[in-house]
Amino acid sequence: MTPGEMFLTDLYELTMVRGYLEAGMHETAVFELFVRALPRSRGFLIAAGLEQAITFLEGLRFSPAELDELAGSGALAAGLVDSLRNLRFTGDVDAIPEGTVVFENEPLLRVAAPIAEAQFVETRLMNLIHFQTVIASAAARIVLAAPDHLLVDFGVRRAHGWEAGLYAARASYLAGFHGTSTVLAGIRFGIPLYGTMAHSYVEAHDDEVDAFRSFARANPDNVVFLIDTYDVELAAHRVVALAKEGIVARAVRIDSGDLAQHARRVRRILDAGGLSACSIFVSGGLDDHSLRMLVSSGAPIDGFGIGTRLDTSADAPYLDCAYKLVEYAGRARRKLSEGKKSWPGRKQIYRLSDEEGRMYADTVTIEGDVLPGTPLLVPIMRGGRRVAGRESLDRIRSRSREQMARLPEHLRLLTVDPAFPVRKSPALLQLSARLDSAA
Repeated sequence: MTPGEMFLTDLYELTMVRGYLEAGMHETAVFELFVRALPRSRGFLIAAGLEQAITFLEGLRFSPAELDELAGSGALAAGLVDSLRNLRFTGDVDAIPEGTVVFENEPLLRVAAPIAEAQFVETRLMNLIHFQTVIASAAARIVLAAPDHLLVDFGVRRAHGWEAGLYAARASYLAGFHGTSTVLAGIRFGIPLYGTMAHSYVEAHDDEVDAFRSFARANPDNVVFLIDTYDVELAAHRVVALAKEGIVARAVRIDSGDLAQHARRVRRILDAGGLSACSIFVSGGLDDHSLRMLVSSGAPIDGFGIGTRLDTSADAPYLDCAYKLVEYAGRARRKLSEGKKSWPGRKQIYRLSDEEGRMYADTVTIEGDVLPGTPLLVPIMRGGRRVAGRESLDRIRSRSREQMARLPEHLRLLTVDPAFPVRKSPALLQLSARLDSAA
């Protein structure tokens, strides 16, 4: 639990907690977190952020200093502040494991706990799971667009805050990226770190060749030159000349211009100079669409640095995500708001696959209604304690790779139509109809 994390909540969570406590409402509430509808540019999502969500629930508690700060803010009555002193998460969590392909109206996570606990955690759980799922889903499209290329997250400087930059590195790695430029992500999560130089380094020297020599002396294990500060092809010739001095570049990076055309010219220059082992790495405003074009063009590019458009998921920066009450005190509940109806009751998802392992349909049903297929929600916490072990990022990354290999072919090709079938079981439809008739 990071300092102040307990305050990362909407005020109405606390005002509702006060109402529940004053009304003596302590029964178990069941909430489910799901995405109502996929963005137009997303045919599937990759579930992510569960580890941070569970860590938050495990550490759920206000420190005395935080309670004093909350009382001093005047946001809550003194009595409610005091009632939060012993707040802990004592409930159960079932969830879809990170790295799993998911679709709309499928619960990514289910919380069952005394209603004050289950309500209070809504904001932070949505915050953590929504963001990483957004980024992992964007990264997955990039992985599918350039499956045989080095992919590195370069986006921390344009991310919406430090936590976003950190978790974008994690989410992109679990979706199949090879590394990140974000040092904190390397330290905290063990993600491989990649980095070269900026144009400022070249500009700070009076001569481009001197800049390359200086950088190579300082970074003998990472001799990667940025060659588009002035003239790309001239810089490539200079890289060849430096090799004759014993300064051999492992790779060159191009960050501007017609990347495919520059890559072709640079490849010819490097090969002619005996540097066929020197890789070409490109960056600069890239996304899944531009990568598909570059890859399909046959440009001799070995790797891509993806920044802004990944870490902000520029084409689909948010999901229509919700955390809704589906059961309280043993009774199924259903929201009937126009355009925002929710599906009642605790649910399970069964995934159907063909003989080759390709997924072809999901069915959402009520818990306990066993259907053909593989159940997706698994137990994560019971009584406030983990019952599922922590998964390594590499294990999650492997799952993501396996899941994307099982997508229908049109989704692997990044075509969103037709939509993947997500069916509602007869049992769920009957429960919904019964609640509607009683409303």
